[in-house]
Amino acid sequence: MGAASEQGAFYRAMWRWHFYAGLIVLPVLALMAVTGALYLYKPELEALAYPVRLPSAQGAMLPPSRIVAAAEKEAGAKATQLLRPASDTESWRVVTGTVGGGTITHFVDPRDGRVLGAMRDGGVMQTVKTLHSLTITGPVGNRLVEVVAGWAIILCVTGLYLRWPRRGQPALAIRGTAKGRLFWRDLHGTLGFASALVILFLAITGMPWTDVWGGGLRAVIAANGAGRPPMKVNPWAHAAKEALPWTLREQDAPVGHAARDIGVDAVAEIAARRGLRAGYQLFLPAEPGAPYLVTAMTIRADDARAITIDASSGAVVQDMEWRQFGRGAQAVEWGIATHQGQQYGEANRLLMLAGCLCLLLLCVTAPVLWWKRRRDGRLSAPPAAPPGARRTVAGLMIALGALFPLTGLSMLAALAGEWIAGRLRRA
Repeated sequence: MGAASEQGAFYRAMWRWHFYAGLIVLPVLALMAVTGALYLYKPELEALAYPVRLPSAQGAMLPPSRIVAAAEKEAGAKATQLLRPASDTESWRVVTGTVGGGTITHFVDPRDGRVLGAMRDGGVMQTVKTLHSLTITGPVGNRLVEVVAGWAIILCVTGLYLRWPRRGQPALAIRGTAKGRLFWRDLHGTLGFASALVILFLAITGMPWTDVWGGGLRAVIAANGAGRPPMKVNPWAHAAKEALPWTLREQDAPVGHAARDIGVDAVAEIAARRGLRAGYQLFLPAEPGAPYLVTAMTIRADDARAITIDASSGAVVQDMEWRQFGRGAQAVEWGIATHQGQQYGEANRLLMLAGCLCLLLLCVTAPVLWWKRRRDGRLSAPPAAPPGARRTVAGLMIALGALFPLTGLSMLAALAGEWIAGRLRRA
């Protein structure tokens, strides 16, 4: 009887943590679920919004320099990037700068040099991406994502415990009618139990993009020799780091010293000789003597490739590929590619989409369930557990929070807030 009572106290303590975790991050998780689901279909949505598809796939390709020149003439500005798609049925993209510091992507027909349309600052899908990562609000948003991802992990852990089959209670069941509390509790619990591992995976693999935890992870990987060999890149090119694999983004740059430039046509030929004929981004040097950078548009993690080419001589300074990555870098790149629904084809994308949709439904069913369980017309938190169970569960949660520093700090703030609220109620 004592053991059962102790187990019940532990359950209530876990329930209370699950409740407050959801209360803290529910709106942000809903936003991330919607934007994440949309971003999984970036190619298809961009093809609907912009002239990605060519009106005709007949005729010979123009040299890259002609395509760049057509976009520069249209924009009245110098190009910073050239994107050659993997498919011959898609328009090439040339990125130019703007006076205000933004970018314009020009969609060019590679057979006649016509500029088919333009996209400013990454277009609609870049907006979706900045909303998903909350970078639209600056550094504060990036840190908030780290906090939310940590709390999402806590939601998954506590939710799995709460829904774990016990005393005849099935994990996967929907009983009752939509008017009753049991139906909504089962719907929420079944969705959560079925999707917890996918949501947990999305939360963990999203962490490398964050500044504090992600930056710390890069440092740990590098310190243990599990990253990538040092590689010279071109940081002056607009958004060059965004095009690189995650583990190649923190690099020193070579110093420009020569005025001669071999040009984009020669660079494209060098990349083709090394097997990179299509499906790449070519970053033009923004200062005399700075190198060219050619990166593969990665689908799978092992597609990662970055070639640095000396602008004056055409010598390949370094050719970096997946096999040269350390185990830590490979693990992170694999996690990111899988997170984005790319590593294992359409099945991978559908599984990540299912995770996003389940997360959104959990965000909808949670407040409904809270409303259904109100007493005397008042909303309230789950009943408090005895002090011993509260301390045990709080210790476990803080130990988990120690793995994610910003989340851990927010936990301490939440505990302090609950203690202060309790003192005020008693007063």
